Amino acid sequence: QSFEYLDRDDLVTQTMGAFVSTTANCARCHAHKFDPITQADYFALQAVFAGLTKGDVPFDANPEIARQRRRWQELQLAAEQGTREVLLAPENAALVSAWESTRRATPDWTLWSPSAFVSLEGASFRRLPDQSIIAEGTRPLTETAVLSGTLPMTRITAVRLEVLADEKFPAHGPGRADNGNFHLNELEISVQQPSTNLSQRVAIRTATADFDQEGWTILQAIDGNPKTAWAIFPQVGQNHQAVLELTEPLTLEPGAQLSIVLKQVHGGAHILGRWRLSFSDAEAQSLLPLPADIESVLSIPPAERTPEQDVSLASRVLRAVAARELRTLPPPDLVFAAAAQAANERGMVQLASPREIRLLKRGDLNQPGEVVGPGALSALTHLPARFDLPATAPESARRAALADWLAHPENPLTWRSIANRVWHYHFGRGLCDTPNDFGRMGGAPSHPELLDWLACELRDHGGSLKHLHRLICTSETYLQSSQANTDQLARDPENWLWGRRTRQRLDADSYRDAMLAVSGQLNPTMGGPGVAYFSSRPGPQATPVLDYNDFDWNRPEAGRRSIYRVVWRGIADPFMDALDFPDMGLLAPSRGFSASPLQSLVLLNHRLVLHSANKLAQRAEQTASTPAAQVRQIVQWVWLREPTPEEMDILQNLQAAHGTAAVSRLLLNSNEFLFVD
Repeated sequence: QSFEYLDRDDLVTQTMGAFVSTTANCARCHAHKFDPITQADYFALQAVFAGLTKGDVPFDANPEIARQRRRWQELQLAAEQGTREVLLAPENAALVSAWESTRRATPDWTLWSPSAFVSLEGASFRRLPDQSIIAEGTRPLTETAVLSGTLPMTRITAVRLEVLADEKFPAHGPGRADNGNFHLNELEISVQQPSTNLSQRVAIRTATADFDQEGWTILQAIDGNPKTAWAIFPQVGQNHQAVLELTEPLTLEPGAQLSIVLKQVHGGAHILGRWRLSFSDAEAQSLLPLPADIESVLSIPPAERTPEQDVSLASRVLRAVAARELRTLPPPDLVFAAAAQAANERGMVQLASPREIRLLKRGDLNQPGEVVGPGALSALTHLPARFDLPATAPESARRAALADWLAHPENPLTWRSIANRVWHYHFGRGLCDTPNDFGRMGGAPSHPELLDWLACELRDHGGSLKHLHRLICTSETYLQSSQANTDQLARDPENWLWGRRTRQRLDADSYRDAMLAVSGQLNPTMGGPGVAYFSSRPGPQATPVLDYNDFDWNRPEAGRRSIYRVVWRGIADPFMDALDFPDMGLLAPSRGFSASPLQSLVLLNHRLVLHSANKLAQRAEQTASTPAAQVRQIVQWVWLREPTPEEMDILQNLQAAHGTAAVSRLLLNSNEFLFVD
């Protein structure tokens, strides 16, 4: 519970700081001490994200794959819920007709008569005339049944497990538990071919059953997790069947020994009482196990079926069709994100509905107060502060309502926050120098009317950042010189009034990308996985040990832009750290600035700088034929101007003494390259 609470707090903090420049998270234990934000406002914002968890979320980068996956997932959901308008839609009805036309009336199954069948827990097994195995005698709390023997066929594609009711068991079984149920935790298949004399596991692609207890599906009998299982309650006292489709057809040599293990380890005597196994070499789509009521529907001509019968049949068939189509798609990528279902350190977390959020007295999880619904800041009146959503609304409706609240034309914070950030990145400091905090404890805007005007320009031009960039970059303020006279320095030493251009050092990302660009290494490819510019080995705990020196800068992906770097929280890259790259575990509304001897040493001697200097020299030597022309070309690329005669003399002497790479190295370390005037 505390993990989930902290996750939501992080989402509230990041969202409100980024979009409306407020410290709403300061109100989680009491009303905000400085700004008009109540504790109820804070927990209303938590309620917006109450349907989310954080972790690895599947993602399809290919839009067509994403469209197909969404189509089959939606069909699968409609089949589970029995949504008539979807199941009987023409395109889906055609899928059912196609399945019915190819299905054999009686699928071919070969009954198995194993030569050996034993209980590892002390029960007695007996074979009946119908080739089923029945458990007798001792009723153990857990069971592992092992069956082995040969098969009178040379190729198999699927295995059928029938669990059979019998009057000898409680509730007539087919399980031996007091309620007639069973828990089949795992079904494993292996084969020993005479040519190899080795026992090999047989991979199972998927499984379907004629009935699954809610939350206890046949897929959980092949997932490798002994904590999950297939069960059939409350449909006890009836026969059931499951079909397991092999990943690849299995070819059996003469005399091949097949072994099947049925693991039932949950306890409470939830074990199988009577069962039977058979095999088929038919195509998987013709082997779908169907309950008796669906079999009866198939016996009726399609034109004579009732709408309810059509829905029942379509629900069963389309669920299997959707599952099969989903298996043909490539596995999705995993991205760390917030979603209703995600895998994290607590395992697979899935939220069927948003959690109930209560106001916590003094922020204490052990002192819950009244329930709080989703909402935002009550001090702003452009929209109601609490979102009036129906109880049946999906989780995403809460976030959509917050997005509408944030992006509303009359929201007094959002547009100012964005405009201030754009100014910040162009000038090195915002009109308000605390980009994440417009509150009482934040900085006061130096030019509030200008900030208001820029915010309105952004809003009134459809939120176009391009329009805002154009306005700022063509302004007289942006075009000012960084040279300051004595009077300016005396009146405004910190340049709060923007009377001159403030010199900015390139941040770590920009310097790295600029160095790669001038040396001809920058790879402009967009998207794709990040690049780890280090090697790693296991550490003493969960965090690995990283070696940033163990990277080949000649690798094809070495020149990816800085945004694609893999960054470990708390394990700094020495090169980026020297240029004040922030700790990714902390909020950094604005980059820090430092100037130290260590910084100079890193920029002069780091392997990336040396490598880039060599690449820049090689580029110049391939472009210009004389040493002097090479020096001039390097200056043009790095400083974007012609060198002066004095600079040419110094650089040519350096080139003659230490080579062209030394010239490149010097210029990449120069203030003129490192700073923007």
